[in-house]
Amino acid sequence: MQLDRRSFLGATALAALGLAAPARAQLAGTASIISGFPAGGMGDSVSRPMAERLRGRYAANVIVDSKVGAGGRIAAEFVRRAAPDGLTILQIPSSIMVLYPHIYKKLSYDPLADFIPVASTAVYDVSFTAGPGLPAEIRTVVDFIKWARANPKLANYGVPAAGSALNFAGMMLKRAANFDFTSVAYKGGAPLLQDLLGGQVPVSFNVLGEVLPHVRAGKLRSLAVATDKRSRFLPEVPTFIEQGYADVVLNEWLGWFLPTKTPPEIVRRLSTLVREGLGAPEFVEGLNTRGLMPLALSQEDFAAMFRRDYDKWAGVARATGFVAED
Repeated sequence: MQLDRRSFLGATALAALGLAAPARAQLAGTASIISGFPAGGMGDSVSRPMAERLRGRYAANVIVDSKVGAGGRIAAEFVRRAAPDGLTILQIPSSIMVLYPHIYKKLSYDPLADFIPVASTAVYDVSFTAGPGLPAEIRTVVDFIKWARANPKLANYGVPAAGSALNFAGMMLKRAANFDFTSVAYKGGAPLLQDLLGGQVPVSFNVLGEVLPHVRAGKLRSLAVATDKRSRFLPEVPTFIEQGYADVVLNEWLGWFLPTKTPPEIVRRLSTLVREGLGAPEFVEGLNTRGLMPLALSQEDFAAMFRRDYDKWAGVARATGFVAED
C-alpha cells in the first residue's frame, strides 16, 4: 500500500467531524458486522464500539457476528452470498481482499467483482514478537537469526492466518536472511497470542495492538516492528529497516465492505456514519488504547487505496512464487 499512515491521521479524522449523515430512515431489521476471526482480536476494537454507534442510526439493531475459519475466507464468502440490502457488512483485514486472490488457486469470492469497498476504519502496525519459548537473552532480530540457525527445528513463527500479510512478513525475513523459518498458522490473533504466551511457539508476527499490553507488562518482547518508522506505541523498539532488513515492511488496514449491487444510497450512508464515528474523540482514544490508528478515508479514496494494494500484492506474490494450500 502506498500510504504514509501517520499523514492521514489528523486530516482524515478531523475531516470526518464535519460530515452529516444523509437524511433517510434507518434500515429495518438487524444489521450484522461479519468478522472472520474469533472474538477478542484486533477487529473487536472497531466492530463492537462501531456497532453501538450505528444502532438506531444505520439500522434498528446492529450486532457483531464471527464466521471463523479459512483465514477469513469463510466470512468473505458468507457476505458475498448475502442479500445486497445493507444488512450484512464484512469487516476484514486488508490481506484477505488484496493478497489472497493472488495466492489461492481456488477462491470462492472475487474482491473486485463481489464487493463494494465502503469504509476504511483503522491502520495497524505489525510486531515481530518473542514469548517465553525463546531464550530471554535474545533481544534483537540479529540475535534471533543466530539462534534460529543454531536451532532450525525450533525456528517456527506463528501467524494469525495462513497466507496472510503477516505470513508474508516471515517469508520476507526468511528470504532476506536466508535461514530456515517455518510458519505455524492459527485461526486468528487470539489463539495465536495464547500459544505465544504459553511458549508453544517461540516468536510470531502479530497485530501490535494485540500484544501491546503483554509487551508493556514484560510477558512478551517485541524484537522489531514491520513499519517504515518506529511505532508511536512502542517507540523504543527498532524497525526491521534499522536492523538491516529493509524489505520487511507492511502497511495493513482494516476495512468494511458490502455485497455488490447494494444500493448506492445505503453504501453512502454507511460510509458517512462510519467516518463520523471514527472522528469522535472517544472512538479515537479507544483505538489508540488498542494500538490502532483511525483511517477515515472517503469511500472513493478507500476504493482507490484498495485497488492500489490489490495490484501491489499481485507483484509481491509473483516475486515470491508462494501458493497457499486450499
